[in-house]
Amino acid sequence: MKKETSLAIVVPCYNEEEMLPQSLPVLLQTLDDLIAKAKISTDSRLYLVDDGSRDRTWELINSACEHYNGRVAGVKLSRNKGHQNALLAGLESTDEDIIVSIDADLQDDPSNIEKMVDEYHAGNDVVYGVRAARDTDTFFKRFTAEGYYHLMRRMGVDLVFNHADFRLMSRRALDALLEYRESQLFLRGIVREVGFPSASVEYDRQERAAGETKYPLRKMLSFAWHGISSFSTAPLRAITLLGIIASGLSLLLIVWVMGTRLFTDNAIPGWTSILVPLLFIGSVQLLSLGIIGEYLAKMFEELKQRPRYHLEKVKKPTRTSSQEND
Repeated sequence: MKKETSLAIVVPCYNEEEMLPQSLPVLLQTLDDLIAKAKISTDSRLYLVDDGSRDRTWELINSACEHYNGRVAGVKLSRNKGHQNALLAGLESTDEDIIVSIDADLQDDPSNIEKMVDEYHAGNDVVYGVRAARDTDTFFKRFTAEGYYHLMRRMGVDLVFNHADFRLMSRRALDALLEYRESQLFLRGIVREVGFPSASVEYDRQERAAGETKYPLRKMLSFAWHGISSFSTAPLRAITLLGIIASGLSLLLIVWVMGTRLFTDNAIPGWTSILVPLLFIGSVQLLSLGIIGEYLAKMFEELKQRPRYHLEKVKKPTRTSSQEND
């Protein structure tokens, strides 16, 4: 007899006390619907990961674990370590056959999880949730986001266009993902490195129902640069090209200055012919050192081999009973 497939839904949460009361019933209903259709087993579960929230998020997660005994597991990080680390902590806590990651704001419609499960049963180990359109975004967000994906592709980084962290992974794909030990995570890039058969499910992104976005412009820019520096050496190679261009322009300027001095009477001793090359070359040097410094900083972080996070509490019921490990 064929073994039924168990599903884990992993939800990173940071200051989501306004959103959790709305998202929790929806996600549990999603599990119920899939169980009723015999697409997943009855021991499927929801994992809520508290990323060091400062509000009542853990209190709500703890209550959900007790109220929905056996159906909800809670993981609490000792401090805020960022969305990617919180997501990884949830993924590592699972032991189900397939795992879906989704944000607590429900902008990624959970009804599409059924399509992802269908793709898994069709033989795909990774199923990417891909936004069909960005109608809910502002012009600035849409322009910068799509421009970023195009830039990453030009730099040789293999990303799924308009895909964030809404995805399904099989157990063997997740086990392969967990072999990557870098401390600076960029999961949407690493998942592509894993390989295995994959598919995409398109969906329309919803408006956030409550609370505020946890990714303001500053964090988005930092995340964008982190993705580039984690998977592409193009900025380093660009330094060489920039140096060649700077050398060529400087050579032309030197030829012009010498020609003016030797063959005309227009040479006036002044600061322009000195200052322009100095400013140009100096700016190129500073830019180059800055890019090199970013990569050296990343090497510094990796060489320290510090833990990516620490778990403060875990509420994970077994298949037959409920227990808490503090």
